[in-house]
Amino acid sequence: MAVDTVAGYRIWSATYDQPGNGLFGFEEAFVHDVIDALPVGTALDAACGTGRHAQYLARRGHRVIGVDSSPEMLTYARKRVPAAEFREGQLHELPLPDNHVDIAVCGLALAHLRDLRPAFAELARVLRPGGHLIITDVHHEMVALGSVPHIRSAAGEPQLIPSYRHRASDYLNAALPLGLHLRRCEEPGQQTMHEQDPMADDITTHAWDVWPWSLLAITPAAFSAAWTGTPAVVLWHFQLADE
Repeated sequence: MAVDTVAGYRIWSATYDQPGNGLFGFEEAFVHDVIDALPVGTALDAACGTGRHAQYLARRGHRVIGVDSSPEMLTYARKRVPAAEFREGQLHELPLPDNHVDIAVCGLALAHLRDLRPAFAELARVLRPGGHLIITDVHHEMVALGSVPHIRSAAGEPQLIPSYRHRASDYLNAALPLGLHLRRCEEPGQQTMHEQDPMADDITTHAWDVWPWSLLAITPAAFSAAWTGTPAVVLWHFQLADE
């Protein structure tokens, strides 16, 4: 059963920061590397969740504004980064004025959108001329292989937060017409490498919540063949044209 992002993240917020989200390691180093090279200013963490990137930006001395559609995620973010300002809002209608921030970060969120263009238009709108936009997202090949957020309702019913398969051309077609120039793009890949491990005697697929990850221990060779080298995330650094 599909559930919208507000309802889905209301449930996921309680466990979002617990160990287990393997995508964080792929994208945080990239985000930090770009941020470290930029001067201190006003920064937006769009779809900030529990404030992972807001926390790093604040530690680097930026004035940070976080925006998210989930009140529950914002509750955790405010506790995590008390020095930042957090506002409830949608990616397609950011609660910020024009030309307001020097840096905008949007991490692991755009895959939930059917159309990337409204979110990119808003991110470009709030950036100052010459400002930097950092986008990280689950790779479309990972979505095809089942990397979609799995949650359970309060009654224990399995639910999915929808994720869409956006190709590189979709991001570029949304960004370039707005005057966003591409500075960097990376697609780091999975390195499972379990071809030599024997097939498990216990072929129980375990809880629905960890599907298809539970297959790694059951059929390691097949899982490795499917996943090794598959891009985990797509990472973008754009810069808005300087007027």
